[in-house]
Amino acid sequence: MGHFSSAFNRLAKSFTTKKGRSSDECNGREAAEAMAKEAKRNHFMLHSSGTVNVDGSNNFASVFSRKGQKGVNQDCCIVWEEFGCQEDMIFCGIFDGHGPWGHFVAKRVRKSMPPSLLCNWQETLSQTPLHSDVDFDIETEKKQHRFNLWKHSYLKTCAAIDRELEQNRKIDSFYSGTTALSIVRQGELIIIANVGDSRAVLATTSDDGSLVPVQLTIDFKPNLPQEAQRILESQGRVFCLDDEPGVHRVWLPDEEFPGLAMSRAFGDYCVKKYGLISVPEVTHRNITTKDQFVVLATDGVWDVISNQEAVDIVSSTPDRTDSSKRLVECAMRAWKRKRRGIAMDDISAICLFFHSSPSLDQVATPE
Repeated sequence: MGHFSSAFNRLAKSFTTKKGRSSDECNGREAAEAMAKEAKRNHFMLHSSGTVNVDGSNNFASVFSRKGQKGVNQDCCIVWEEFGCQEDMIFCGIFDGHGPWGHFVAKRVRKSMPPSLLCNWQETLSQTPLHSDVDFDIETEKKQHRFNLWKHSYLKTCAAIDRELEQNRKIDSFYSGTTALSIVRQGELIIIANVGDSRAVLATTSDDGSLVPVQLTIDFKPNLPQEAQRILESQGRVFCLDDEPGVHRVWLPDEEFPGLAMSRAFGDYCVKKYGLISVPEVTHRNITTKDQFVVLATDGVWDVISNQEAVDIVSSTPDRTDSSKRLVECAMRAWKRKRRGIAMDDISAICLFFHSSPSLDQVATPE
């Protein structure tokens, strides 16, 4: 952890010296934001459709987003290689806005989450040293300890982002919000944090050599038993409209509004008192040689493409550079076949490959 800590601390101290500030939290956030700006300048960060493959890294990320038929594209993505100036880390996030200000909310959360997470992770890291116990396997304990650090950091980050968003006078998020699905890869550990109904699916090799999907996240829909219970106990309502059978939505107690199709989101303060939350589900997985890639995609993909279909589409794409674009285009065609007469949603995907390929050149360019 020394590389990250020393770089982070040097930046934080520089802000203290320059501005005479005594708040470690403020300086830490500015240090993380400075790292983000530097990553963008060095093409280690991608905000648009394109690819990221830093020389010497095992990671290869392909990103693609296509506007639907409902107006401005409210999806947005980010990939940050060498996350926090650490060579073995990468951050990927995908955000699906909704409501009249949804695209602004999604972009704001995209901007805030990575530096806030870095800052909270560094703070948590410095406060909780690893204590080994002879009764436990040291490697198992280390992995669990690392996950606990990230989980605590994610929970703190998401709570702070939702508070900041509510106080933001430039963005009206009372009737607008966004989902947020992100992963951090740290060596062979991946941490997945999900708020909303986007989905992460892992492609892994089965015993017979075929690629099979493993769904890493839950689609947080309002009709899930634990989600519905929380909403109903908060006096919110969950039901489908007559012309949308099977599409459960969240409604205020006394009016048919706002009709959110997810049970967790940032923003949407009109229903935050009625069961909608921004608390992420944080899970982890240790990558093995059998695990090939992970797909992060908004519900515009999963509404019409199955997990197995997504894995097959990505794995059968000859050039990994085109993997996310091909997945999105297949989803677009599926919308036309399966959902005739329904306006196509925005569709976005990130494909993160875990192992380097000697046939691929170094790439870090937006489309």
